[in-house]
Amino acid sequence: VRLVESGGGSVPAGGSLRLSCVGSGNPFSRLCMGWFRQAPGKEREGVATIDRNTRDSKISYADSVKGRFTISKDNDKETLYLQMDSLKPEDTATYYCAADYYFCPGSVVGQRYDYWGQGTQVTVSS
Repeated sequence: VRLVESGGGSVPAGGSLRLSCVGSGNPFSRLCMGWFRQAPGKEREGVATIDRNTRDSKISYADSVKGRFTISKDNDKETLYLQMDSLKPEDTATYYCAADYYFCPGSVVGQRYDYWGQGTQVTVSS
């Protein structure tokens, strides 16, 4: 499985960005996926995760992004999205998508995904 993120950039506080993660998994629909981020000098943390069944999928968010970020998965387009609204300077980080066929934690805790993208930088200015 190959994952390629895009959509990062620099925005002022209060702005929005939409991250995309195109996957090459076969089948993509069987992947459990998530978004993670790592700020300089900090550990990587979970942002949002989504289970493989997008119809009744279990979605989880970190408390720090609830109500501002939305994760979604389009199996037809083989793409994972992260819509980020009301961005804050503390959201500044490199964002990574991750995927696994068997590791589906149903929460943002746990990072034992087999597949990771290269990351995309998000910078929010105050």
